[in-house]
Amino acid sequence: MSILLCVAGFASTLSAIPTKSVLLTRHGRRHSSVPKAIYILSNKAQNEVVAIRVKADGTLAPGSLTPTGGAGGSGIDGMTNDTAGPDPLFSQSALKVDGNVLAAVNPMSSTLSLFTISPDDPTKLNPCGAPASTLGDFPNTVALSAKLGMACVGNTGTAAGISCFAVTAQGPVPFSDSPAATFDIGQSNPPVGPTNTVSHSFFDESTSSLVTTVKGDPMKNITGFVSVLPIENGAPAAQDVRSTPEGTVVLFGSVVLPGSSSGTSSILATDAGFGTATLSLDASTTQVSAVNTVKIGDQKATCWAAFSKATKSTLVTDVAVSHLVEVDPTAGKILQSTDLDIANVGMIDLVTKGKFVYALSPGNQTDSGARVVVMKTSGRGQKVSVVQEFEVDGVGKTAQGIAMA
Repeated sequence: MSILLCVAGFASTLSAIPTKSVLLTRHGRRHSSVPKAIYILSNKAQNEVVAIRVKADGTLAPGSLTPTGGAGGSGIDGMTNDTAGPDPLFSQSALKVDGNVLAAVNPMSSTLSLFTISPDDPTKLNPCGAPASTLGDFPNTVALSAKLGMACVGNTGTAAGISCFAVTAQGPVPFSDSPAATFDIGQSNPPVGPTNTVSHSFFDESTSSLVTTVKGDPMKNITGFVSVLPIENGAPAAQDVRSTPEGTVVLFGSVVLPGSSSGTSSILATDAGFGTATLSLDASTTQVSAVNTVKIGDQKATCWAAFSKATKSTLVTDVAVSHLVEVDPTAGKILQSTDLDIANVGMIDLVTKGKFVYALSPGNQTDSGARVVVMKTSGRGQKVSVVQEFEVDGVGKTAQGIAMA
């Protein structure tokens, strides 16, 4: 593949392994209350990025399928010993968009793929080089920063940990021949979960740290933790710092809260054991502590989170309960919970733009195929309404991740 398809939006590089990350650019965006496109990962044996067009009214229309060049895959359900699904990767952010770049993991081939998004057609993705080894096994989450020109993946298989890459026109270029951090969680390929697996990797608000949540397993007395890897001089530090916020059990997906105070970064993390926890990351010590916790009474597996600028609150989903719960992360309380009458049971990854919420509902053995549920909020603390259930042709319960441009 010629790199000419990828060079738009990238600075040129003279080195195969750059000493400084090649920056992504943010091409012109229309000023709109809706996204231009929604992306999900098919996570099938021949992995694909599904690009879905967003119309002016916020509803969805067919777009495109782009092969990642790698293999999707599913973990093993620890309760049944069957192939896991929905939520086969036990994670949030299996793909990520920032600026004009999309990053996607390929779990079974243990690779990372990069694409640029066409400024003329957001459903047209151009591969950047070939997929690169993630220096570990079964990557299930990816963080991407246009500011840093960096992508970092969480691996949750036998060789578990974090690996970071410079984003270049030639594709992902590792900062080192070895992972930035390793996690001794005693996993397999594919991993057995959802407990005792990597959950979510993401950058804090200042992009000075990469944060990764790792689930514990209370049934086996395994303690989960939060890994914080400092980013120093545009590259990952030599060692991460780990802490276990008090009261947390099975930390899963998270969202960074905007407007964090100086020296700290606030995070709303889901916990499949009870609901949500608001966490504080101290920039000086890189320790993470719990500020408050929220118990969601009818939850079964609250695992994914997004922040709504429209309501200035966080929204969380449950793979086994068809509801959308709105949480005030500062006060530590539930603002509202909307039970949804939708075709598939439960929702996983979600994103928000303006008053719209887009959530992936992959379905299971008895449901229909994967759908993206389009919801609209009328205000803070107000029930949401379902606008559309967009069925994704040819994609089922293996689907994971959601991102928007």
